[in-house]
Amino acid sequence: MLDSAPPEPQRAPAMKLYTYFRSSASYRVRIALALKGLAHESVFVNLPKAEHQSDAYRAVNPQALVPSLDDGGHVLVQSLAIMEYLDEAYPEPPIMPPAPLDRAYVRAVAQIVACEIHPLNNLRTLKHIRAAYRLDDDGVNAWYRHWIAAGLGSLERYLVAAGRAGLYAFGDMVTLADCCLVPQIFNAKRFECDLASYPTVMRVFGQCMKLAAFESTQPAKQPDAV
Repeated sequence: MLDSAPPEPQRAPAMKLYTYFRSSASYRVRIALALKGLAHESVFVNLPKAEHQSDAYRAVNPQALVPSLDDGGHVLVQSLAIMEYLDEAYPEPPIMPPAPLDRAYVRAVAQIVACEIHPLNNLRTLKHIRAAYRLDDDGVNAWYRHWIAAGLGSLERYLVAAGRAGLYAFGDMVTLADCCLVPQIFNAKRFECDLASYPTVMRVFGQCMKLAAFESTQPAKQPDAV
């Protein structure tokens, strides 16, 4: 006689986020996960200790960068790609608007941060210019602040010209754009950049930080913060 009991449900593999507390790209994904209420395991990868260069981590992400997201055994890399995946695979609540023109605007704001500002100021860039050009802390900080001023200046001008910012970068909807903007401001504050010239950017930042998804995932509140 066949067993009439229903089969046991298969447990899906846990979602894992490979992250480092000061990584702004990791912070973007932490925000997106929190906005969507997606439970996950955090796997901490210490960048200053070069844990991302280990063979074990390269087996996860051949780029040897954070973040990486393992969802059910499928590993995704690059923060923008990860966040768009999350929005498609777990659509509620959305972090991208439905209309094509609105989506293009949100992507543009996100890419100003992720493609124009962040690459010039991330850890590996700062380490390289310090070594290659024999810069001291003042020299590295001057480089950082120059590119922050150029990048946030262009972001401020774009937000004002587009006229779409409201409470957040896109009206009153929290989007992928905010997930990118907020971590960049945290980095700028860490390097004591003057942010007075970016009132629209800072207004959006302030509104975002009233939300638990942004506040609870900030660098200082991560278990690996040192």
